[in-house]
Amino acid sequence: MNDTSAALAFSALGHPSRVAVLRLLVQAGAGGLSVSQMRDHLKIPATTFGHHLKAMAEANLIKQSKQGRTLVSVANYAALQGLIGFLMEDCCQGVFSPSSSTQMELS
Repeated sequence: MNDTSAALAFSALGHPSRVAVLRLLVQAGAGGLSVSQMRDHLKIPATTFGHHLKAMAEANLIKQSKQGRTLVSVANYAALQGLIGFLMEDCCQGVFSPSSSTQMELS
């Protein structure tokens, strides 16, 4: 994970409907949900739903597969853990001044 891939992931979550979809898929577990199941739960219009799923799939936040004629989406738990790990990897270590090696305190 790097700044660019993290920014892509956050950009893909830049709409409340996308956050709701991802949270629902996390709750659903490894079996995922079909598009119609997600729409039934979230009441998101069909006209925009595909656009939201595409953005999240392109950012690798969800995985999609066809099961017969049904498109099933699953949260990409490894990518989500990677994003969380990336954000937390330097947690609470302090911030160093770019012009010296002295540590700055945050208030």
